[in-house]
Amino acid sequence: MSYSSAPFGVAAGRWWWYERLVLIVAGGSLLALLATAAWLSPSPQGMGTHQQLGLPPCTFVAWLGIRCPSCGMTTSWSHMLRGNLLGAMQANAGGALLAVTAAACGPWLLGSGLLGRWLGSPPREWLTVALGLTIVIVTLVQWVVRVSIGW
Repeated sequence: MSYSSAPFGVAAGRWWWYERLVLIVAGGSLLALLATAAWLSPSPQGMGTHQQLGLPPCTFVAWLGIRCPSCGMTTSWSHMLRGNLLGAMQANAGGALLAVTAAACGPWLLGSGLLGRWLGSPPREWLTVALGLTIVIVTLVQWVVRVSIGW
């Protein structure tokens, strides 16, 4: 039995049990977050949906009176899972992109972990970095616009 010494089966061979476990937990966590967002009702204020889980209101809003960059993320996910793209983008555009990413990556990671091999091709580092940066930049740009014009 040959095992790969490279992480996540980059070289030929089977994956270690802990490599598979990491992918199963990551994919399962993303799917659990998506299921939770689907269960929640999006807040009509465009933020605050997370409070249905017993979490407190945004500290940034309470202390500074302005939305934080992540305000509206849960609301955005909840809208996305109902097919309301406009509502999701208005709540938090970065959150909408993140929800789509989670919907694509959750099943892929879970399935890859369960099978012990990548479903399709392995992740591309440049694509992962580009996608992550895009989500962060979109989130921050929307936040700056909101703070600037009081949206």
